[in-house]
Amino acid sequence: MNFTQSFKLALKSLKTSKMRAFLTMLGIIIGVGAVIVILSLGNGMTNMMNSQFEKMGSNLIQVMTYGRGTGGTRDVDVEDLYELVDKYPQYLTGVTPYVSASAKVRYQTDDYDRTSVYGVSEAFFKEDTKGTMQGETLAEGRFLSYIDVDRHQNVCVIGDYLAQAAFRGDALGKTISLSGVPYTVIGVLSKSGDSSEGSADDVIYIPYANAQRLGGGYGDMYLMTSTDRDTASAAKGIIENRLFKTYQSSDYYMVMTSAEMMDAMNTMMNTMMIVLVAIAAISLLVGGIGIMNIMLVSVTERTREIGIRKSLGAKQKDIRGQFVIEAGTTSAVGGVLGIVFGLLLARAATIAVGAIMSSSMNGITFSAVPTLSDIAVSFGVSVGIGVLFGYLPANKAAKLNPIDALRYD
Repeated sequence: MNFTQSFKLALKSLKTSKMRAFLTMLGIIIGVGAVIVILSLGNGMTNMMNSQFEKMGSNLIQVMTYGRGTGGTRDVDVEDLYELVDKYPQYLTGVTPYVSASAKVRYQTDDYDRTSVYGVSEAFFKEDTKGTMQGETLAEGRFLSYIDVDRHQNVCVIGDYLAQAAFRGDALGKTISLSGVPYTVIGVLSKSGDSSEGSADDVIYIPYANAQRLGGGYGDMYLMTSTDRDTASAAKGIIENRLFKTYQSSDYYMVMTSAEMMDAMNTMMNTMMIVLVAIAAISLLVGGIGIMNIMLVSVTERTREIGIRKSLGAKQKDIRGQFVIEAGTTSAVGGVLGIVFGLLLARAATIAVGAIMSSSMNGITFSAVPTLSDIAVSFGVSVGIGVLFGYLPANKAAKLNPIDALRYD
């Protein structure tokens, strides 16, 4: 009996007892479906995070300083970093403090407790891209200028949420209170999220010195840009050398490029996906055990058939091959159904999770779609498990004594 005949016989066996076949394949279906949907979610999250970093720019460098170093008498401030940019124009193009301020936001009688207030310089807005270092663009008005920052003027740029919720779309020239101090709105950012309270659209940018007076968090944060992605690594080295010169220890600062942030996020996501896929793979092992049990029952039920085939000249490898192919076919069909199940779950996840995550990621879309390699590997593993767990029953059938098999009732 060749492979084609054994395959047709296996399909006929599945059709004969549909419910038993379905229950046998259930573990494989659930396992493959779980692996597919987990890999789909992982791909979707990775692609969304990478899109977010690309939107921020591949030449962005984050610098965090804290403390005064070992026996140090001073910190590195923004003026030092300005000097660094002027000294190395072939590597660095801009720097801005990024101060998270603690301010009570109020317009008339309404308070906006979840609004984020950040202090930046005019360099935060890049004229070449007409967007901020974090990828935000202007809908109307202008961004902070050098004069605004230098003179500590009480002006601000607000997000779309405040423009709509507080000013009903007419914000330019109006004033909003930050901890009792009136600030004039000079610009409104384009909508980048779902424009809800506490989202990426619920933000205010003011001159960094003003934000420092309002009070901020622990440590100083700066955003710097290299000339391009290729010079980002060299620019990072220049910044680290300058910081080490002052602090005499790398424990008091951290410098990270967008590429490194992206790599760190991808590594974390990959590690998490491996753990989750390993957990989901337990269902495949359970499915394999189910196939082995049913195949053992099938061998017992077909003992007389095996005896007849052996008496007609069938060899051990023929009997073994027939049952291995039957087990592999069972798991293959279960794998196909599991892939369909997983794709349906991935589609549902795209709709459900995508709406939630996209609103918090500046409008970047989320799509949980498995790759062809994910599907191929899942299917291959399902077939492999069927063959592996089906070998023991197949080997048992192949070793049956034909005389004893013919006597079996």
